[in-house]
Amino acid sequence: MKVAWVTDSTAFVGNGMEDVHVVPMHISFGDREYLDGVDLTLEGLYEKLEEERVAGKTSQPSIGTFVSLYEKLAKDHDVIFSVHVSSHFSGTYASAVQAADMMKEVFPAIYCVDSKILSYPLTDLIRYGQALDREGVSHEEIKTRLEERAAQSRTFVMVGSLEQLHRSGRMSGLSFFLGSMLHIKPLLTIRDGKLSVDQRVRNHRKGLALMKQRLSAAKVREAFILYGLNREEADHWMEELKGEFPGIHFSPYPLAAVIGIHAGSDTLGISWFDDIGSGKA
Repeated sequence: MKVAWVTDSTAFVGNGMEDVHVVPMHISFGDREYLDGVDLTLEGLYEKLEEERVAGKTSQPSIGTFVSLYEKLAKDHDVIFSVHVSSHFSGTYASAVQAADMMKEVFPAIYCVDSKILSYPLTDLIRYGQALDREGVSHEEIKTRLEERAAQSRTFVMVGSLEQLHRSGRMSGLSFFLGSMLHIKPLLTIRDGKLSVDQRVRNHRKGLALMKQRLSAAKVREAFILYGLNREEADHWMEELKGEFPGIHFSPYPLAAVIGIHAGSDTLGISWFDDIGSGKA
């Protein structure tokens, strides 16, 4: 059976991924709207955040966009898996579910999955599902195992810019003032699909040390370094981690716009899946 995979632009879809179709998120600055990854790159997003000095906003693709894509894919596929950014970050998953419901009379084999994550971990989840499909695992079981694996995701992000966090509405004016005065930044975590503050730290290096501490307590074989624009710092930190954790495979990937628009271009983070390793089925 021929399977199509649909995701959104919060995922990092590189070369070599077959039959993966990306639906772009919408990013707006005032009355100007862009399609994420189509007419606004991640680099362009950060440039606009600096130039505009106003909060950017993200919004989910429309239900109609999903219906149009599903109709197109249904012509030459037997099954569609639609795997999307955490439903706590965006209404994208809800749009996909509603579109699939509208299609169920003519094409019932659409499986929507709330990944509870974003960026490359979302991509890795899709790779895992594709591997299961190649092994002949049933489509219902693939959906179940994707959801189980998503629940094992752990992500920590060191905020790069308090100002950007404040402008985006994720930090109060008082917290921004005190944080700036005392050089305190929040270490954010994504767990069960929700973004929250793991701990507040006095400086960037202490934040990296705390993420390293979180990693040392986990049992993993693979971890993803997530960064805004500062690839050089990401590579430097990755080499440091490789030396301390020789049994873990590390690889760097850019953060999705949905996080970068709140946390800033100097944001750096790490993500992994507990106890499941690389995601190879």
